Parts: sequence; structure tokens; C-alpha cells
Amino acid sequence: MKAYDATVEIQASPDTVWAILTDAPGYQAWDSGVERVDGRIAPGEKITVRSHANPGRAFPVKVTEFDPGRRMTWSGGMPLGLFKGVRTFTLPPGPTAGPGSPCGRSTPGPSCP
Repeated sequence: MKAYDATVEIQASPDTVWAILTDAPGYQAWDSGVERVDGRIAPGEKITVRSHANPGRAFPVKVTEFDPGRRMTWSGGMPLGLFKGVRTFTLPPGPTAGPGSPCGRSTPGPSCP
């Protein structure tokens, strides 16, 4: 399985960061790879992510894990397991969301390079 991980230091309260992470219309303001996110980011909800890397293509994903203020996972993929995308956001405990708020994304499946 191939996986990509990134960590960033965010000087804000976990509540502030969580509010931004769960604001679908606001993604394009801070995630340079996202054209837009449609839907409601909440437990069990299906959302659609549109990426600048693949214009015109919509990526349907489901919010599969949702622990408010701590952790959220989006999962989606292609039929027959050719591609599975999982994007996880994790906030550490404490009064600020930094240093080291990990945000990881893994892309397992036979079609991965």
C-alpha cells in the first residue's frame, strides 16, 4: 500500500481548526488542490470533492470516521478495488492544534504507482 502523509503546525484552537475542516464550502480558501467540496461534512454523510488536479471529475467520498475536535476520515474509491482513497485529519489534544497536527492521505489499490 502506498501512502502519503503530511504534518503542519497550526497556531489555532482545536475548535477553530475543526470548524474549518468541517466547512465544505470553505475548502477552496485553504486547500490549494481543492476546487470545491459539495455536501455536508458530518458522520456518515456522502460528500463530493472536485480537484484542480483532475478538472471536471467529481470524487464521491463518505465521512467514515468523525470524532469532533479530534479525528475525521473520508473514504472513497473505484469499483473492484482498483483505487481506494482515504483521507484522515487528526488533531492532537491540547489548547492549540499545533505543533504537529497530522493530516494524512493514503491511496492503496492496484492502480497506484
